[in-house]
Amino acid sequence: MWDEREIQQQIGVINGKVQPDFIIQNATYLHSIFKKWMTGNIWIKGDRIVYAGEKMPAMTDGAEIVDATGKRIVPGYIEPHVHPFQLYNPETFADYAGKLGTTTFLSDNLTFFLLLKNNRAFKLIDQLNELPFSFYWWARFDSQTVLQNETDVFNEEAIGEWLNRKDVLMGGELTGWPRLMNGDPNLTASVVRAKQAGKKIEGHFPGASERTLARMKLLGVDGDHEAMTTEEVEARLLQGYAVTLRHSSIRPDLPTLLKGVVDKELDVFDHLMMTTDGSTPSFHIDGVMDKCIQVALEAGVKPIDAYLMASYNVARYYGIDDRHGIIATGRYATLNFLEDETNPIPTDVLSKGKWLKRNGQETAQFERVDWSLVPDFEPDFDLDEKDFEFKHAVGIKMVNDVITKPYEVTLDLTVDKLSTEHDESFLMLIDRNGKWRVNTFIKGFANEVQGFASSYSNTGDVILIGKDKKAMLLAFQEMKRLKGGMVLIEDGEVAASIPLIIGGGLSAEHMDLLIEQELVLKKALAERGYKHGDAVYTFLFLQSTHLPYIRATEVGIYQVMRNEVIVPATER
Repeated sequence: MWDEREIQQQIGVINGKVQPDFIIQNATYLHSIFKKWMTGNIWIKGDRIVYAGEKMPAMTDGAEIVDATGKRIVPGYIEPHVHPFQLYNPETFADYAGKLGTTTFLSDNLTFFLLLKNNRAFKLIDQLNELPFSFYWWARFDSQTVLQNETDVFNEEAIGEWLNRKDVLMGGELTGWPRLMNGDPNLTASVVRAKQAGKKIEGHFPGASERTLARMKLLGVDGDHEAMTTEEVEARLLQGYAVTLRHSSIRPDLPTLLKGVVDKELDVFDHLMMTTDGSTPSFHIDGVMDKCIQVALEAGVKPIDAYLMASYNVARYYGIDDRHGIIATGRYATLNFLEDETNPIPTDVLSKGKWLKRNGQETAQFERVDWSLVPDFEPDFDLDEKDFEFKHAVGIKMVNDVITKPYEVTLDLTVDKLSTEHDESFLMLIDRNGKWRVNTFIKGFANEVQGFASSYSNTGDVILIGKDKKAMLLAFQEMKRLKGGMVLIEDGEVAASIPLIIGGGLSAEHMDLLIEQELVLKKALAERGYKHGDAVYTFLFLQSTHLPYIRATEVGIYQVMRNEVIVPATER
């Protein structure tokens, strides 16, 4: 944080021996503890607030003086549950979100954990910490799918190295919570170690009964973000959980949840947080945490409560309120300047003492992260005719974007091209190193997608979908040429694509361009019959065994409720 030299400089400002870097005069700012608007002056040295109150410093020469007359100043917004790998990467997401006032991120580590050795992952995180944002992390205990080498990857030593980091604040999220409830020794050991290290444990309990919630609380879980009704919010609060309300591209629940809380006159806002829960890029066209605050205001939440749900409540719960969430001495100089309290989009953003936005304009770019630490996606194998053999009549039927059920395939399994008069397609999951494949059919995806390939998936393995085996092969070859990405092929040509050159799963482009690319791809898929809400999540969750009922995984077609493989993977 701050070394002795920096602290002495900061004290020198108080003693009148050193001038501050910034003086924000005539500030009307939200004090998170008093829960009211204060007026005064804010002194800043480096990236730290050294004083907030009525006084002016003795030395002002050389300081940048900012007149905040007419503005309201609130703490920088905190995203408490972000998956910063949804096509974007942590750097580009923070760059985009920061201009809108979201400057602190509690981030999923799953992609780093699966793609990289810990030493490389930590080098990237250390680089991210040099940026004018604040990154904190989770430590995952399970893969949310079935891996061939699960216990080798998610071992206590590797997880423990994450838990030993001070910037790791949370264990989980517990997508594999049934294993914990059933006494799985590896998961239990990870939870115990996290609790001993003082980390919070985040659950993943959609539709959980009161009995399940009670059991998981006794096992050490502190919070949950899966409430889908106001009654589920109440049930979690009743059991003593911290509750994070979700507003995401596949679960935009926040308006309904908050309206229910307001209508029931539940005085619980001090115990609520909000999240966009890893939404895909285009969901953020109209904001990040500023978007959640706007939803809260429109639902009738009092402005101060709305802002604290996206700042102080998070900081207090995770034990970082000595640095974040309060405009007071000793905290990071991370401030959002608003035209008024009813508009959460800031006109000016100061983050760790650096201007990200000034008078409505973006400021200079910061130094970039070295993403070459992530190995390139360069499959050294090709597909041949034998790889496109489909022998099993068990298929995957889409109920919505992410829920899938088994169905019996009655098609001719030997054809190379399927009719566009139905919505069944070929589906292949292929090891990113070419060691195995899983071939099946998917119903309900689309009726006119000829060939689609994606290196973006839960595990970084390759997904192929389509009506035409030749088009699927072309999509795979184009994806290889791009060194990763999503590719849609029609009549032998690329109809839409998103290059994902960071490890095959992340874009290096700025969010604005990535949003455009995603919208083009989603439109192209919709024109060819994809009728669900978010295709990107479909590709991400095809392998995800924390969702019912059937999944394509590294070990084969997996029946989630029975914990069994019904069609094994084929070795190549």
